Amino acid sequence: MNAHARFTHMKDGTQEDWAIIAADFSAYAKQLPARIVAHLKLLEGDFGGFPVDRLTHSLQTASRAWHDGRDEEYVVCALLHDIGDTLGSYNHPDIAAAILKPFVSPENLWMVEKHGIFQGYYFFHHLGMDRHLREQFKDHPLYLQTAEFCAKYDAAAFDPSYDSLPLSFFEPMLERLFAQPKNSIYKAAMKEHAPA
Repeated sequence: MNAHARFTHMKDGTQEDWAIIAADFSAYAKQLPARIVAHLKLLEGDFGGFPVDRLTHSLQTASRAWHDGRDEEYVVCALLHDIGDTLGSYNHPDIAAAILKPFVSPENLWMVEKHGIFQGYYFFHHLGMDRHLREQFKDHPLYLQTAEFCAKYDAAAFDPSYDSLPLSFFEPMLERLFAQPKNSIYKAAMKEHAPA
């Protein structure tokens, strides 16, 4: 059985307590790719009225980006862009961005975070909404990148006959990307207390 911290209030925690917690956290964090894969699998069979289920859409988006020569980080962002659909029905891009934030560039993070507004160009007007909401970002340096992501990969990824790469193809990419955060306040502490 693992050791446990002894405090009942954080103000009473000792260095030894936090060393135990940090070591456990590091071991748990290494399992993040497997948890992400498990969560992606929750999208299977969830069509939401679309021509393909949400997992197929995610795989197709990532496959299109991969075949177009995008780097692994971009491809993983394409794979995970809609992972928030299950828990963030009204803000799914924010959920995906929160998962990716410690691990990706600010450019790819912005693209994922804003893709919902940019994607709206293709359908908001059918729902009585303003399809041009993305124009609020027209002078942003990542406007074109995000519009391109939606046009080439996301909006085009509803084809039931498209031969997507399987989830297993992307698992090594997830392992590599989520191996070590680039941007986290906990990065240095977790590295110092990681189990050997």
